[in-house]
Amino acid sequence: MADAHGGGDYKDLVVFLAAAGVVVPLFNRWKISPVLGFLAAGVLLGPDGLGRFADVVPWLSWLTIDDADQLAQLSELGVAFLLFMIGLELSWERLKAMRRLVFGFGLMQVVLCSAVLAGGFILLGQPLAGSAVLGMGLALSSTAVVLPVMAERNRMKGAVGRTTFAALLAQDLAVAPILITVTVLATLAISGGDVQPGVLGPALLTLAPAAIGLGLLVMFGRLALRPLFRSVAKSRSRSGGGRQELFVALCLLIVVGAGVAAQAAGLSMSLGALVAGLLLAETEYRREIEVNIEPFKGLLLGVFFVGVGIGLDLDAVAANPLGVFGLALAIIAIKVGLIFGLARLWGVGARSAIETALVLGPAGEFAFVILNTGMVEGLASPAFTQSVLVSATISMFAVPLMAMLGQRLAGAPANSVPLAGDPALGLGPVRDVGMVDAAVLIVGFGRVGRLVAEMLKEHGQSFIAVDTDPAAVAAGRRDGYDVSYGDAARSEMLSLCGIDTIKALVVTMDAPTKVDDVVIAARALRDDLIVIARARDDRHAARLYGLGVTDAVPETTEASLQLAENTLVDLGVPMGLVLASIHERRDKYRAVFQAAIPEARRNRKTRALRAGPRP
Repeated sequence: MADAHGGGDYKDLVVFLAAAGVVVPLFNRWKISPVLGFLAAGVLLGPDGLGRFADVVPWLSWLTIDDADQLAQLSELGVAFLLFMIGLELSWERLKAMRRLVFGFGLMQVVLCSAVLAGGFILLGQPLAGSAVLGMGLALSSTAVVLPVMAERNRMKGAVGRTTFAALLAQDLAVAPILITVTVLATLAISGGDVQPGVLGPALLTLAPAAIGLGLLVMFGRLALRPLFRSVAKSRSRSGGGRQELFVALCLLIVVGAGVAAQAAGLSMSLGALVAGLLLAETEYRREIEVNIEPFKGLLLGVFFVGVGIGLDLDAVAANPLGVFGLALAIIAIKVGLIFGLARLWGVGARSAIETALVLGPAGEFAFVILNTGMVEGLASPAFTQSVLVSATISMFAVPLMAMLGQRLAGAPANSVPLAGDPALGLGPVRDVGMVDAAVLIVGFGRVGRLVAEMLKEHGQSFIAVDTDPAAVAAGRRDGYDVSYGDAARSEMLSLCGIDTIKALVVTMDAPTKVDDVVIAARALRDDLIVIARARDDRHAARLYGLGVTDAVPETTEASLQLAENTLVDLGVPMGLVLASIHERRDKYRAVFQAAIPEARRNRKTRALRAGPRP
């Protein structure tokens, strides 16, 4: 059914996509955070922006988003996709290694900030239960805003990234207990405030479905996720690398399904997506999943930021600007002071602690969930809570500015090279401390690739491998090799495999066109990388040299040289003379192949190799 503007049911979605394609690139050109671009677009395109002039200028209705609720579910998916990607980068082992920060610093930050903020609201004349709800809601920060902003500024690696992420993860884990606490407080208020087992028991039992649901989700993931992805990967392998849509569909199913299952158990959708990511982090499909999910995450997070901008009540701000901005500043200042002290107490350096405190100071998206629940339960004053929510929204707008201030105070250089991700949105993948540090990337892990891996291992060279054959990947992982499933002809996959830091790329696949595609993708990302590729024959080797490989190894030529070497040795010719002649003939072949390279390409290649690897 068409809406009043004749734009159909998808008019608001079209307006959002136009904002993503116009407003955000402009902010990128001005070197302003894309997150601020989406937030500003939400304010501009919302009912309180251009929408308030639609009655005077009717055509403006085509440029505004009338129904924010229409985008709400998509924005919730954006947060879920973000947490899913974080889970893929974490793994259970890394989470265990971070337990001191997550369950120590992170949870203590939630408790202390909740208590101090609640005390402040009590001093402002709010009742105890309502103050507790307000304090718990505002103690949380915005995972959806903080992590993309920090990833954009390349601050997720190192002490700042670990500390910030630990606090945000603890906050996400605390959402369900906080909501249960709000229910308990409402139950106590109804019973006159008496703490009785008969009253508390039923309320505390609401924890049981959450615990059971989380356990079932983990059990199902352990048993079913790897076989599901293996089945789809085999289907792609049989179709010659096609059926990409099946893999994408399965990725979307896992994220959305895990989120819905968590919601059914009384947990947040984002927490369910995080658990799904953690379960898939140790599988061979992690990198391929990241490549397929990243574009959806960027767009859906953009919907979230636009929704936050739309939710800013400009009339409330205009009615009491000093009160709104003053409360936002007070919330940020209190949280920054407390988080800085706690971070120092947990051994975080002063510069990292101040940067962490500044980005975590503003309120977060879960404040809306908790405070609205408090109003529904009758614990929080609707009028006062609405004014607090406006201040919370204002504080979220300050996150990119706080990140910039924190980075300058920490003395860290500004990041001039954006992280790999959606170039239109500027929202790169969130990377944790476990970056790839291998020296060699092997593409193709059949018989040839495995032999290369064995020789590298024998000589103490670190490596990772990637292959599109799920059977070869599974066999390699059973033997203890770091092999991942994925298509290395995609630049996104090469980036996730550490193309920026590896020393050499070895392409061992037996399909000439696939070898060419990988070499082209790798050379587009790095001119100085050592690239050794397997060639089908002499003509293919010449073509590979033209594409910029350091060395091409033609199967037919090498087989001939090996046969000649064995024959001469068996006939009694001294081994030294045989090896010298073999190497001389190999050099002659290489010279013939390289003669096919255009002069300009050869000069460029020589200059890049002489320059050595990038720092």
